[in-house]
Amino acid sequence: MNELFDPLNLVLAAVALMVVWRLRSVLGQRTGHERPPIDPYAPPRRTNGSAPVETGSGKVLEFPSGKEDSVKKADAEVEPQAPIWTGFAEAGSPLATGFEKLVQADPNFSPKEFLEGAKLAYEMIVEAFAKGDKPALKNLLSREVFDGFSKAIDSRGQAGEKLDFQFVGFEKVDFESVGLLGKRASIIVKFASQMISATHDKAGTLIDGNPKEVRDITDIWTFERDVSQKDPNWRVVATETQA
Repeated sequence: MNELFDPLNLVLAAVALMVVWRLRSVLGQRTGHERPPIDPYAPPRRTNGSAPVETGSGKVLEFPSGKEDSVKKADAEVEPQAPIWTGFAEAGSPLATGFEKLVQADPNFSPKEFLEGAKLAYEMIVEAFAKGDKPALKNLLSREVFDGFSKAIDSRGQAGEKLDFQFVGFEKVDFESVGLLGKRASIIVKFASQMISATHDKAGTLIDGNPKEVRDITDIWTFERDVSQKDPNWRVVATETQA
């Protein structure tokens, strides 16, 4: 019993109490920088996207969403649009300049689509002329050109002549010029085509052409359209055949 109150034991106990008190004084205080306690039932924090995440100190950190990087990457992958005249004219040429002016006045204009339409119109017109089909020609030609075609058809009919015709196809179709005067657009196209034609008189005698020969024909036609009008149709306002 006396051993418990031995002076040495009393000194050691006092030292132990002092150490415990010092540790408690240091570790038991909150400085405001401690992690908050973890709540196992709280929803998980979002750390992706652009949602803000609240820290234990009450500050809000904005995490990068990657959206800006995606936009920059998308912009880098978008190739610059080729000029409207690409594939149809040389850079800096009057033809290229004409295309640029026309597309400013008519943003829906497409050289490729126009050329396909012009080829179709050419074939329809030459075949309608050979058949003497005036109604088919009326909506495709200007008044002046229609009158010329109509007179030729009437003259052929009055003479009793018969025209045998077959369109074979195109060798080449090119733009010659593109212009814009005010709101009136003008396009000249050169058609290099092949066809078979033979004209017989009323007695059946061949007077022109050859029903068994494919002929090379070069025509230069001018198409016009008022770009301020809703009507998208182009009409032939002039025709010329090269020998």
